[in-house]
Amino acid sequence: MHRGPVLMLLMVLLCVWCLFILKVNASTLDAAQITDLYSQAKDLFRQANELAATSPGQAKDLYRKSAMRFERIIREGGIQNGKLYYNLGNVYFRIKDIGRAMANYRRAEQYMPNDPNLKQNLEYARERRLDEIEEKQETKVLKTLFFWHYDLPTKARVFAFTVCFMFLWIFAGIQIFTDKTFVGWCITLAVILSLLLAGSLMTEEVSLRKSRPGVIISPEVVARKGNSDTYEPSFKEPLHAGTEFTLMEDRENWYHVELADSRTCWVTSKDVELVR
Repeated sequence: MHRGPVLMLLMVLLCVWCLFILKVNASTLDAAQITDLYSQAKDLFRQANELAATSPGQAKDLYRKSAMRFERIIREGGIQNGKLYYNLGNVYFRIKDIGRAMANYRRAEQYMPNDPNLKQNLEYARERRLDEIEEKQETKVLKTLFFWHYDLPTKARVFAFTVCFMFLWIFAGIQIFTDKTFVGWCITLAVILSLLLAGSLMTEEVSLRKSRPGVIISPEVVARKGNSDTYEPSFKEPLHAGTEFTLMEDRENWYHVELADSRTCWVTSKDVELVR
């Protein structure tokens, strides 16, 4: 293997590594404030659960106060992780806000896609929604063929890429002093794995920039053929809370969206919440 192309590949992969490792979230809250807010949110959620059967009105108020604290941690604390979004999704699910519950479960899914409790709650929330929209067959096939891309969280793939990239450097260094065949095979394997993982991470980054999933949060929404109430409805029946979509275009207060079955329509931005 020629050393010139290997060195060029190493530099490209190093840039990819830096892109995914060096990410910082801004925060206007200190660690003590974040801890206190999180403790309050959990406390309020526990109190609400205790009152849910005997005082549903009071419980609902406590659930909302809990949600406000979780959201402040996300908004002002710059904290974004699976556990936080999962807890927030549970709060909204308790007050039967299926749309916001699913939006937050979907956010949590980005950080902990293999968590069994999250999967169960997300599927249960999906069963509670009124609209039944099947995924495209192409999407199902892709998720089967590239299961490691869809199932492994970003951090796991970044770690795997870092390990493969490290071994690539090690074996490239060893090859300077020896021409043994197994070293070349190790370099080839490390290159293939690094490229696969780098491709997965880059694909995800492009998807994060271009593809923006969302969920309808209003109880009922009339989907239209254009970005105005004067346009005719796109479907005979309205869409309901929990229906998932991908944002195609953002025009003032209207979103042009694609549903899981490839149908498209326009909905107002106030009726939906983007996952990211």
